[in-house]
Amino acid sequence: MNSLKWWQKAVFYQIYPRSFADGNNDGIGDFPGITARLDYLCELGIDAIWLSPHYPSPFLDCGYDISDYTGVGPEYGTLEDFKHFLTQAHDRNIRVILDLVLNHSSDQHHWFTESRSSLDNPKRDWYIWRDGIKAGGPPNNWLSIFGGSAWELDPTTGQYFYHAFLKEQPDLNWRNPQLKQAMWEVVRFWLNLGVDGFRLDAVATIFEDPSLPDHTYPVADSGVVLANELTKIEYEQLMQYQTHQPGIHELLKELRALVDGYPGDRVLIGEDENVIYHGSGDDELHLVFNFPLMATPKLTPTSIRANQAVRLGDLPPGAWPCNTLGHHDIGRLWNRYGDGQHDDALARLHLALLLTLKGTPFIYNGDEIGMTDLELTGPDQLRDTSAINLYRVMTETLGIGAEEAFKRVAIFTRDRSRSPFQWSSEPNSGFSPPGVQTWLPVNPDYARGVNVEAQENKPDSILNFYRCLLKVRRTTPALVAGEYLVLNPESEDYLAFLRYDSAAPQTCLVLLNFSDHEQRVHFKMQGNKELTVIFSSDAEKGKKAIPAGEGLTLEPLEVFVALVS
Repeated sequence: MNSLKWWQKAVFYQIYPRSFADGNNDGIGDFPGITARLDYLCELGIDAIWLSPHYPSPFLDCGYDISDYTGVGPEYGTLEDFKHFLTQAHDRNIRVILDLVLNHSSDQHHWFTESRSSLDNPKRDWYIWRDGIKAGGPPNNWLSIFGGSAWELDPTTGQYFYHAFLKEQPDLNWRNPQLKQAMWEVVRFWLNLGVDGFRLDAVATIFEDPSLPDHTYPVADSGVVLANELTKIEYEQLMQYQTHQPGIHELLKELRALVDGYPGDRVLIGEDENVIYHGSGDDELHLVFNFPLMATPKLTPTSIRANQAVRLGDLPPGAWPCNTLGHHDIGRLWNRYGDGQHDDALARLHLALLLTLKGTPFIYNGDEIGMTDLELTGPDQLRDTSAINLYRVMTETLGIGAEEAFKRVAIFTRDRSRSPFQWSSEPNSGFSPPGVQTWLPVNPDYARGVNVEAQENKPDSILNFYRCLLKVRRTTPALVAGEYLVLNPESEDYLAFLRYDSAAPQTCLVLLNFSDHEQRVHFKMQGNKELTVIFSSDAEKGKKAIPAGEGLTLEPLEVFVALVS
């Protein structure tokens, strides 16, 4: 375990700054608010923070449209506020990584305002500009991930610029050496301040096919594609020339060399599921998310075993796995894995899965108190620009009724998982003072015990379940550094596996009952083995020795972790 890097041992906690803690009472989260809550994170037991974008931004794409890469959005405070936050986090042994958006900037970034000013501006080639086709119209039929053409005509120069996302997010041209060096200076700026690494947004879209061939996905006569409703295969066909293009590996190697030149084992994490971005295992990204696990509609013992077999088998030598079950772009863990009857127990079960599988786990803020999807009441409450645009396309272009359109948009809007964090039972949940209008509505379930204050001193709360299991993980080397070995692979109702660390030495047995009825479990282990329970959601089991050969009974939806000796 001691040979592992800090990011291999760490539990990461994603903070969405706008929604975590309001320090100046304006309804928007900020750095003074986050800093004031660092002790809460210490008590929770996390090791590192992934901070979603905090930069100056028009906020058309929830902060991922950056207008200044080396600044702090005024709604979040000042650069001095950020430095104070970083110092305070480090004083508590909490690392901090930032979101780094390499694919695009905001159209309000001075790079782009210069680029679009004239055909011969020195920064013209910092973005991707092309002439339209002779018959009129964009250079090709590529579509934006957020809907509509991926090309926008600029009337000043008569050329089109490319945008994989919103038209207000023009793509950067990474084939331009001056642009690349300017972005490397951005990286150095934050590393010099002491940040511990970066999560790289939209890695797969950094390059596109320079020959601009038309995609071959069949588009309806309307010319509209609802990308959020496509299958994975359909989406890949649609984006076949806009993602995973040559050049990414070389760029990541260069960035990795830059980051490795700094002390402290700084880390690079990619927003992608493709293990090819590990490179040879130690020359590109340090971590790549296991998104296929999270994308499975319903996790079962069978699907989890299949995922782990493929994922761990595909990792190049030296690469380390990385797992998450929630983040800012999808619905809450509670909603996605609940069944309407056993939601609380299922939320705990999936957390236990995340914290016991091999790899670095990422937790999304609010999941530890069982926050649920915000139910918006109408399109006027939408803040997610991609959802707003989709609603307009449905109603104005496709002729879909307003009620049906909003129903379909509400299923996927990213607003649902971005509502203000729920700290207490007072109005506005302690996020902002009572009477302050928060940037998104506070989920009303804060008044029904879904808040930190109500759960802190309640031993059986989901918050204390998190705290307890995080402590167990931290103090059990096999759960951090151990290898993964499946047991009883024929079971469809429960998941059983070992985590074993030969260096400790220590072996840990994990049993997760995914069924709502009891399960009798037997094991075949060499020698007279005993199980010492170190964690169980069944309070009756306690910390006692159980002869492994006798088997044991799992309660419905039980989490069971024991040392094998």
